[in-house]
Amino acid sequence: MPDDARDDTDAYVKFTNLATSTPEDWVLMYADHDRDREHLADNLLRTLAGMTGGSPPAPVDHLTHMLQTATRAQRAGADEETVVMALLHDIGDELAPDNHGEYAAAILRPYVSEENLWVARMHPVFQGYHFFDKIGLDKDMRERYRGHPAFEACCRFCDDWDQEAFDPGYDTLPLEAFAPMVRNIFGQEPRTWFDD
Repeated sequence: MPDDARDDTDAYVKFTNLATSTPEDWVLMYADHDRDREHLADNLLRTLAGMTGGSPPAPVDHLTHMLQTATRAQRAGADEETVVMALLHDIGDELAPDNHGEYAAAILRPYVSEENLWVARMHPVFQGYHFFDKIGLDKDMRERYRGHPAFEACCRFCDDWDQEAFDPGYDTLPLEAFAPMVRNIFGQEPRTWFDD
């Protein structure tokens, strides 16, 4: 029997489609959902820890880049939420390479401010200021967002922390240094998609 299988069939819902579910089924479903939420920070930290190696030809792997971005943010005096956003900003690189900002934003959305959410979502465009001209794109693409309340925050994130975070010689803090912050941010009561 698989490790996650249970012998107690009363612990499982009985429906095969949502329309036939009962309130009792949803007590079980939401208890499972609450367990997932309780382990969210640890699951995120485990995911980050697994993002080592496998980044050639980049000078650092995905994890080191994210740790270095978060380290730079922290050393610049950013608040805890911003440091955690910096740590997670590229967590979607391997699973959503074409929209990794959206991926990170989806994870962060229930727990961070609108400003940090926008920065996480938009950083790929703003990061382009530093290299788009080298690949035939408009490096000033971010200018179309000038006037947005989070424009300057996203510029600072990309200009000062993210685009600088590819230095194998930088004194980068380890993942364990950020674990308490991740647990604090993801230990908050989340906003839900229907709160907006």
